[in-house]
Amino acid sequence: MAKLHFFYSTMNAGKSTSLLQSNHNYLESNLKTLLFLPKEISDKADSNIVSRIGLKAKAISIDNEFKFYEYVKNIEYKNINCIFVDEAQFLTKEQVRNLSKISDKLDIPVMCYGIRTDFQGELFHGSSELLAIADNLNELKTICSECDKKATMVVRLDENGDVILEGEKILVGGNEIYKTVCRKHFRELTNLI
Repeated sequence: MAKLHFFYSTMNAGKSTSLLQSNHNYLESNLKTLLFLPKEISDKADSNIVSRIGLKAKAISIDNEFKFYEYVKNIEYKNINCIFVDEAQFLTKEQVRNLSKISDKLDIPVMCYGIRTDFQGELFHGSSELLAIADNLNELKTICSECDKKATMVVRLDENGDVILEGEKILVGGNEIYKTVCRKHFRELTNLI
């Protein structure tokens, strides 16, 4: 029976790199995959999953109304060997349930990659549902930018490098906006926990 997998971490842990490597392994074995990327990240004109080390692959851009199960059911799904979803934190609860239905009813493994918590230490909706119902939970690890401990959180920075405690839940950016930290340093920098 196929499973729903959730690979989670903070930023800079290699989630997209890991996804692209796994996808490459399937393709090297002449197996077919589908790759999806939420519109929060993708530019519909050029929807690619891109890793920080330069790997990339074409993906299908989706919005919050996209219905995974219906989409896959209406194509030649018996030829699909695996489904990959990057930035899964941006999925809705219903979309995650749709992905689990693909694993359960269509017997296709689904591998989701995403960030667990936002800059305020709160779970993203997609991550929350994946943590609740995924068959396998896999933490990808990276190091705190303030010490040598495992990073489990992120803080958001303003243009001067100062920590921001309020703002939109979703703000796409890289190292210029976010810093990965352990829980101890998250507490010290934000006083949110």
